[in-house]
Amino acid sequence: MNPVLRRACATALLAGLLPLALSATAQPATSLEAGSGYQLPVPALQALVDAPRPPQASLSPRRDLLAFIQTPSLPGIEVVAQPELRLAGMRIHPHTWSRSAFSFGSGLSLRDVDGERERPVQGLPGSLAIASIAWSPDQRHLAFSQVDNVAGEVQLWLVDVATARARQLTSRPLNAVAGSGFTWMPDSGSLLVMLRQPGAGAPAADGVPGGPNIQQTDGGAVQQIRTYQDLLSSEADAQVFEHYLRSQLALVGIDGDVRTLGAPALHVGASPSPDGRHLLVQSLERPFSYLVPYHRFPRRIQVLDTTGALVHEHARLPLIEGLPVGNDAVPTGMRSVGWRNDAPATLVWVEAQDGGDPAVEAEVRDRVFALAAPYRGEPQVLADLSMRYAGISWGDGDLALVSERWWKDRGTRTWKIAPDRADGQALVFDRSYEDRYSDPGRPVTALDANGRSRLVVTDGGEIFLEGAGASPEGDRPFLDRFDPASGQATRLFQSQAPHYESVQAMLDDEGHRLLTTRETPTEVPNLYVRELGASDGALRALTGYPHPTPELRDVSKEKIRYTRADGVEMTADLYLPAGYDPTRDGPLPMLMWAYPREFKSADAASQVIGSPHRFNAISYWGPLGFLARGYAVLDGPSMPIVGEGDAEPNDTYIEQLVASARAAVDEVVRRGVADRDRIAIGGHSYGAFMTANLLAHSDLYRAGIARSGAYNRTLTPFGFQAEERNYWDAQETYLTMSPFNHAGDIDEPMLIIHGEDDNNSGTFPMQSERMYAAMKGLGGTARLVMLPKESHGYRARESVLHMLAEEDAWLEKYVKDAGPRD
Repeated sequence: MNPVLRRACATALLAGLLPLALSATAQPATSLEAGSGYQLPVPALQALVDAPRPPQASLSPRRDLLAFIQTPSLPGIEVVAQPELRLAGMRIHPHTWSRSAFSFGSGLSLRDVDGERERPVQGLPGSLAIASIAWSPDQRHLAFSQVDNVAGEVQLWLVDVATARARQLTSRPLNAVAGSGFTWMPDSGSLLVMLRQPGAGAPAADGVPGGPNIQQTDGGAVQQIRTYQDLLSSEADAQVFEHYLRSQLALVGIDGDVRTLGAPALHVGASPSPDGRHLLVQSLERPFSYLVPYHRFPRRIQVLDTTGALVHEHARLPLIEGLPVGNDAVPTGMRSVGWRNDAPATLVWVEAQDGGDPAVEAEVRDRVFALAAPYRGEPQVLADLSMRYAGISWGDGDLALVSERWWKDRGTRTWKIAPDRADGQALVFDRSYEDRYSDPGRPVTALDANGRSRLVVTDGGEIFLEGAGASPEGDRPFLDRFDPASGQATRLFQSQAPHYESVQAMLDDEGHRLLTTRETPTEVPNLYVRELGASDGALRALTGYPHPTPELRDVSKEKIRYTRADGVEMTADLYLPAGYDPTRDGPLPMLMWAYPREFKSADAASQVIGSPHRFNAISYWGPLGFLARGYAVLDGPSMPIVGEGDAEPNDTYIEQLVASARAAVDEVVRRGVADRDRIAIGGHSYGAFMTANLLAHSDLYRAGIARSGAYNRTLTPFGFQAEERNYWDAQETYLTMSPFNHAGDIDEPMLIIHGEDDNNSGTFPMQSERMYAAMKGLGGTARLVMLPKESHGYRARESVLHMLAEEDAWLEKYVKDAGPRD
């Protein structure tokens, strides 16, 4: 490299503007030189990144209009590299007072469901960047937040649906740090908003410490304290966090009039009651914590009237720095506080009756309460649950469905209650939630006149259920009419081969007209209206999106089944390049891409996942792009980790993982589509953890690609993934599962990629840095690529292109033309 260019690249590396790539290998250097800047992959892979994306669709409350939001291409690194604050588990753009986000809507149009013409919205800002949208309950207006990076603010805009014309509603900028910053009032005449506080800038630290940062614990019960990223680390951090979170509640009329409510506070939630006369407001309070994110901070929950006056002090929740051991543990006191959607102004919440501790024996673990305005007297008990509360679907005073679930045994139940009478509860469903074949579906809801989600209920008290329709033949989505009293279901619709058709919404309350998406392996998902009442089951297309990657239209896909040595049945999607002929072309090099899952039942682990009739969506993120490079791809091969009864799945993690991988390799070799000596394994996050373990504990693969993984489980000592035991209770399991402890056994090349600013709990960037250092020190072959300004998922176009270039170079060098093993 030219000395001047070398110095320039070194400077850019130090500034964090180039991907850091380090190689440790006795082999010749790869074609991607460390420190040479962002690289482009071959054109076939670059085309995946630049492929057009379909717009997102939003259905109106009356279900007769659609809003289409254009989806832009990936942002550039200059956008992703904007200044960002990382405070209390949040990532904040201080320039615009909003949560960090890098992809915004770049176009907006409207269309009648029964019409033919799409109407582009007029009067939009020049550099449109839609962060969120919301229909007014009467659907006369559509509100959206516009991120204006030039002005440094988030603006509130309003679209008149009749004229399809937009205008800025108020010059006061929103505070979008805690959410979208706005929600409609039920009367559709105004919006409840969080406004940005005018005045002085953020507190400036002079860099001189005022003293040590101290934490202290005085003993107590064993607790789970998970590892989190982006936490507060000093009082200076806490003051900056308060500065950006503090907002002023206000009502903004559709005429632009602004009426402030109460005093500014650290608001994290505000929602109107269904009758529009009360506001449920949640705000944070001191003391903060250096151990947990903001959602565990002390919280004040109040009911205000629409002038901002206090009506009811509902709860003062304490700081929660730890929970009892177990994935079924919850805090004590009130949680899940919200409105009853079908009542004027009734609060609903849940309280643990077992101290939040799953180890405590209790007939009732969670109790669901309700308290109506004016919030005096004793609350009404809506339901007693023997598991943990999992949500309510509201219908009317005679019908609501309450769900509960228990992680330890994967149990779930649904109860029917009459919230106006509170005269008991009737069991509707009792099953294992990991048993996909028995899933009865989810209740269908629609927005009522107040903009609240409620069950669609027939005059006879029946509801509707829509689900994936999992079966041994694959998923076949369905819609049922269901009687909660008798448990009888009537099938109204089910997807039929060779299509995959999924219900997106019911367009009426009788289940006669459906909005669906329909696709095949070669046909892109498009929106349709299906008329079930018509004699011929009429189907009308609303959209006609083209194939985003027509050059890969003819790749083949087969959902294959095979069996692990212990009898567990496995599923995978086998993809082969277009025009592949096994007789002519013989076995191909292959890339396998997987993600392990834990199960409590071998039967559930053996179930088919997915559908052979879904569109072959070949994107830059997964492995399928390498079909264009001549590889066969096995996508999503089952990697079940089963622990039946009292057995813990992870106690035999390595044995089951290797057995699953061996079964997959044996099957593709048996089929003659893959060369046993030219198979690579890869995965992202927990899939990267899997990749390192398979390279350490087997010789099934020629190379590996591990993205954004964790490799040393002692750094996540209070549980990870589905593991609920802590390190000190399951030390042998933690050590055995950690590929870092077996780095010396990895004798295949491993490409390690990680975002330098990964914010995912557990996958600290240090995990990849230490894994690379271990492999380098122990004589292994590895390459570490740290992507600047990237989080757990990579967002900048330059980063994604470079990721593909690295993966392609690794596979070309170590897999594609590899000879037989020694």
